[in-house]
Amino acid sequence: MATFSAYDGTKLAYHLRGEAGTPIVCLPGGPMQDSAYLDDLGGLSAHCRLTLVDHRGTGQSATPADAATYRCDRLVDDVEALREHLGLARMNLLGHSAGTNLVVRYAARYPERIASLVLVTPSALAVGIGVTTEMRRETVRLRESEPWFAASSAAFERVNAGRPADDDFAALTPFRYGRWDAETQAHHAAGEARQNAAAAAIYGSDGAFQPDATRAAIATLAAPVLLLAGEVDVNSPPRAVAELAELFQNATFATLPGAGHFPWLDDPTWVTKAITSFLG
Repeated sequence: MATFSAYDGTKLAYHLRGEAGTPIVCLPGGPMQDSAYLDDLGGLSAHCRLTLVDHRGTGQSATPADAATYRCDRLVDDVEALREHLGLARMNLLGHSAGTNLVVRYAARYPERIASLVLVTPSALAVGIGVTTEMRRETVRLRESEPWFAASSAAFERVNAGRPADDDFAALTPFRYGRWDAETQAHHAAGEARQNAAAAAIYGSDGAFQPDATRAAIATLAAPVLLLAGEVDVNSPPRAVAELAELFQNATFATLPGAGHFPWLDDPTWVTKAITSFLG
C-alpha cells in the first residue's frame, strides 16, 4: 500500500499489483467501495501494472474533513492528484460499475491526460443514460433455469412496482453474478462490508453529474475506449452499455456470454485477453 495527498490534504491510499506491462489506474465502484473487491481483476496483473485506488473515506484512505468531497465531480480532483503523484503524462484509466462515472467525468475534464479508457460493466448516469425496467426484465428472464429464480424474480417485480418486502433487495443479489455459489456469495458479503454507505449517498447527489456537458466533451475524445458488458448483468444490461459506447468516437464494445456484473469472476481469461488485446 502507498499513499498520496489530495488537494485538500486528505491522505489517499492505492495498491500496486503486477510489476510489468502496461500501467492501468483502476477506480472501483460501489459507489464508494474500496478497491479490495477488484483483487487483480482475474489475473490482469500478470500482464499489466495495476494501480488500485481506495476512494477517500474507504479502505486505507483517510476520511475527509468535508463530506461534500465524496461527490463524483469532486473526486475528479483526487484522480488528477494521483496522476501527478505517479508522474504520468497520460493514463490508461479503468473503471468498474459506478466508478465509470468518475472515469467519464475525469475524461471530460482532462481529455489530454487520457491514453485509453476501459469501462467494465459501466454505469452511465454521468451521461444521462438510465437503465429501464424493461431492459432489466429482459436480462432477468435469462436466468429462468436457476434454482433461485422464482423468489428473486418475484422480488424484482415487487421492487419495480414500488412495493418491496423487507428482504427483496437482498433477494436480487444473485442477478448481479454470472453464478451464485459460495465464492460469489463471499465476494458479495465482503464487498458490502467495505462500502462507505454515507459517502455513497453523496456520490451521485445533486450537482454530481452534468450529462449534456459530459456528452459533448467525450464526443470529441480521441483516445480509444473499451466497454465490457456481462450478458446477464441486471445492473448494467448490454443494451445500456452499447448505448454508452455510441457516445465515443473510438469505442470497442464486447459482451461476455453468461457473465454478470463482475465478469472477471466468471471468465478471467476472457476479460484479461479483451483488455490486453485492446491495449495492444
